[in-house]
Amino acid sequence: MKEKGHRIARIEPGSIAQEMEIEAGDRLLEINGQAVEDVFDYQYLTQDDFVEVLVEKPSGEEWLLEIDKEYEEDLGIVFENGLMDDYRSCSNKCIFCFIDQMPPGMRPTLYFKDDDSRLSFLQGNYVTLTNMSDHDVERIIRYHMSPINISFQTTNPELRCRMLHNRFAGEALKKADRFYEAGIEMNGQIVLCKGINDGEELERSIRDLTRYLPHLRSVSVVPVGLSKYRDGLEALEPFNKEDAGKVIDQIERWQKKLYPRYGLHFVHASDEWYVLAGRELPPEEAYDGYLQLENGVGMLRLMMEEFEDAMGRLSEPGALDGRILSGTYSCVTGQISFPYIRRMADRITERFPGIRILVYPIRNDFFGERITVTGLLTGQDILAQLSGKELGEILYLPENLLRSGEHVLLDDVTVEDIAGTLQVRTDIVKSSGYDFADAFVRKR
Repeated sequence: MKEKGHRIARIEPGSIAQEMEIEAGDRLLEINGQAVEDVFDYQYLTQDDFVEVLVEKPSGEEWLLEIDKEYEEDLGIVFENGLMDDYRSCSNKCIFCFIDQMPPGMRPTLYFKDDDSRLSFLQGNYVTLTNMSDHDVERIIRYHMSPINISFQTTNPELRCRMLHNRFAGEALKKADRFYEAGIEMNGQIVLCKGINDGEELERSIRDLTRYLPHLRSVSVVPVGLSKYRDGLEALEPFNKEDAGKVIDQIERWQKKLYPRYGLHFVHASDEWYVLAGRELPPEEAYDGYLQLENGVGMLRLMMEEFEDAMGRLSEPGALDGRILSGTYSCVTGQISFPYIRRMADRITERFPGIRILVYPIRNDFFGERITVTGLLTGQDILAQLSGKELGEILYLPENLLRSGEHVLLDDVTVEDIAGTLQVRTDIVKSSGYDFADAFVRKR
């Protein structure tokens, strides 16, 4: 039998909840006389400057607390489950799904397919709309929760049914109409599969999606990721250099057409297309404030801009306190970002001749060479390819290799395993250009 209310895991120090003597182990029952279904209800009901909170103590005693606060001020309650409900798994069988291309034997959480609209609001996840109920849509509109991030893939209803292997996938697109009519901010995504939703189908999708402007703020176009574990899955071809150039040209034509009217470039090619095509990245202003960073749109440009700013600051009088920097260091990166990491490393060594930086691009043997992003590298590939290599005083590992909040990579190899096996001191570098510059010039 499911317990009533939501169990509180902890209370933020100095928060309203602590002041009201709400404690870990208490259960939240109601807010303003209304039962709380999940985080949607909680976020909405606690926004006002006066709220009534009903909690149950472990003893069974119920406290009704009247709270005066600033509008939208957080209560400081952290629940055992961030959604305050069970996570909803995806019912689709998308032809491009990367989880279906995972090898067996990895940790169970890596096989969970989420398609939960609440995670779209909370964490920026992209949802297909097929697992979103009318009740969910009504609450998003009523609470005006935004942005909602949508995996469109195509606006052709029949093709969408085929790509998602879901006979309701085409009909689900009508939910985006309701969000648009209600003024809900959205972002979109198209995972492009060669010969399926590219070319004229991509043209149709972009044209159809412009109808949602300005509430649909951006649409990213990313190439399908193809691992070597595709036995029994639909045959998909990788894009080549010529294909990438055509996709970029198609997208940039739309940008030139839309920007004068809306002040948005709207549709964006992910960084992978530019690397594959051998073209320079667009300037910073083309990314509309980096609305699609999590989809790899503008990530490399932002990193380069941050790095140049950091290097400029290091040139200011007194920035280094007269220190002379020296030493040999190493770092790893995925194939896609290697040219940019190498470029930044060269800038540092030109500016500080005493520093030597060895940059090692790691080939993804675990998932296959077509997977080139840094975040999908494994510890075993890093260990195999760095064995016997010169690593210097410190080996820097990018933070996006790691499970959130832990020193563990995708294959459960730890940072400590890497340090011990390679007999080198390791350190973690965040993904920003500022952090990269700082890693090699910080005080030691």
